[in-house]
Parts: sequence; C-alpha cells; structure tokens
Amino acid sequence: MLNTHHNTIDSAKLDALVARAFGDLSAGYGGVMISLGNRLGLYKAMTGAGPLSAHEIATRAGCAERYVREWLNAQVAGGYVAYHPVSGTYELTPEQSMVLADEDSPVFFPNAWAVPASMWADEEKAVEAFRTGKGIPWGDHDGRLACGVAAFYRNAYKASLVSEWLPALDGVVEKLEAGALVADIGCGHGHSTVLMAQAFPASHFRGFDNHRQSLEEARKVAAEAGVAEQSSFAAARADNYPGKGYDLICFFDALHDMGDPIAAATHAAKALAPDGAVMLVEPFANDRVEDNISPVARMYYAASTTICCAHAISDGGHLVLGAQAGEARLEDVFRKAGFTRFRRAFETPFNLVLEARL
Repeated sequence: MLNTHHNTIDSAKLDALVARAFGDLSAGYGGVMISLGNRLGLYKAMTGAGPLSAHEIATRAGCAERYVREWLNAQVAGGYVAYHPVSGTYELTPEQSMVLADEDSPVFFPNAWAVPASMWADEEKAVEAFRTGKGIPWGDHDGRLACGVAAFYRNAYKASLVSEWLPALDGVVEKLEAGALVADIGCGHGHSTVLMAQAFPASHFRGFDNHRQSLEEARKVAAEAGVAEQSSFAAARADNYPGKGYDLICFFDALHDMGDPIAAATHAAKALAPDGAVMLVEPFANDRVEDNISPVARMYYAASTTICCAHAISDGGHLVLGAQAGEARLEDVFRKAGFTRFRRAFETPFNLVLEARL
C-alpha cells in the first residue's frame, strides 16, 4: 500500500484504473487507424481474399507498402486483423469483415469514428461552452459530426426499423401498408424517412429538420433510393412544422437534442390524426445514473455533453434532456403534452423504441 498526501492508495485499484485508462488511450489511437483503413480501402482489399502479404494488400489498395505493413501490425495488435506468422500474411476474417469492410452490415463501425474526431476538432468550442453556459448549434460543429452520426444510425435503422420497430407498434404497419401520412421530425440525412418510404409505397412521408445542408443530403438520398415522389423534405422546427392528420409522427434520436421537447410533443399532439401514434426512438438508457455504467452509456453521456446538451441549450434550453434521459423522463414529457398512453414497444442495446398515443 502506498501512502500519498495522507490518503491511502489501494495499489490494486490504481493498477486496474491505469490499465483501463491505457486501454482507452490505445482505443483512441486505434480509431484513427480504423478510419484510415476505411478511407483507403484497405479492409475492402482484404475482404474474402484469404491470407495476403503486406505487399499484396498495398498493391490491391494502391497504397505504399511500408505504411500498409505498419498499419496492418496495428490492426493485428488490436484484434482487428488475423496474422499468420509462418507465411507472414494477414487475413480479414468474415466477422472482421462485417465490422470493418461491409458498409451495409448492421455492425459496420468505421464511419462512427468521425464523431469523436469532430469532438476533438470542436474542443475549443466545448471549453467555451462549459465556461459560459452557452449552447453550440448542431450546424456549428465540425462537418464530420453529421456524416458520422448519419452513417452510424443508418445501418442500425436499416437492420431494425422496418423489420422490428414498426411492427412493435399497435396497428401501425397495417396503416402504412394501406396508405398513411407520416412525419419524420429531425430527419437529418433522411435515412429513416427513406427506409420507411421504400417499405411502404402506398404511404407519404414528410421529413422536417432545421439543418438545411442535411435536408439537401436527404433529398439526394431519397432520389437515389427512388422514393422522391412519395417523400418530401422541408426546413421546420419541431414545434411548428406544417400539416395535420398525421397517422404516425417519428422522432429518431432527435427529441433529446431539442431545446423544448415538451413544445415538440405538444405540437405532435395537435398534428396527429385522432387515432395516430408517435414513435419515439431514443438512445438506450436506464432511469438512474447508477444503472447507466457501461461502454454504451459512457459513449452517449460523452456525446451528450458536447453535442446533444450543447444543441438543446442553443435551441432555447427550456428542458435539456441529454442523450441518457431514460424512459421515465421521456414519458413525463409526453404526459405534460397531453398524451395518455406511453409504453416501451421495443429495445436494443443502443435504442429505446417508445410509443405514445393521445
């Protein structure tokens, strides 16, 4: 036992904490490597090819071999690439390929590293915000933020939205198949809107967001997916978007970013059809801090500190929920807005899917 400044230090606890801190530091370095591997097509060059030498991988990707060999060794050290010592070759296993090379995989991670990259780039803004209490609007962040968030959520939604989340709501799929009017509030790049439009050609979908560059991207995404006719995107706030009689109003990982979530929920109550539903998808969280001790919770609290809370404060800051609000606080928002029914319809390790009705 060490005795420092009259406090007794437990050396085993200290060692464990240092090991954790070092693991986190190593992961930060590793994220840069993953992003490079993704941008340079190194993972793709290895996919399905079996064992390859560094020279073969460099040739396939059009990169300089000496850099590629060092990068490969970093991947081996991190458990992201397999190494065969006898032949001196490197291999991307099918599981590694799902996580690192297949852009349509629900567990494809490389693009998500754009988010912490943007957080580092915006560190000065965060320092200023902490000291002054002022907000940071979504559009004022480094450009990698919007791209990273859209890419991260796109695949999760693609895997679950149509197949699991919508069917968990009472009678909503039947309405969508017959032809419904849907609003996607805080639609961002429109991936959620477009996925629903592709699945339900009889319905019409309106995406609303106050970030104009994201709306331009959403229109492109819809056109490329062939659903421009049944979807539209417009700039509007969550508490004043046009239209009435919506059969379904969706908030995909957006409500907690808003400066006045109760006003957003109140406007949804006015805009809903008499038997309409709100689908609220939020980051997974338990209701108490002591029950949110996990890698997922830490990631969400950290992003919430510099991104979600910062935007909500810039948006008026009437009620700053943060990304770890939990079901009880979210239910309270909708009860105050006049909704009488609120339930957890589905959950994943990353999301809560909640249903609200008047």
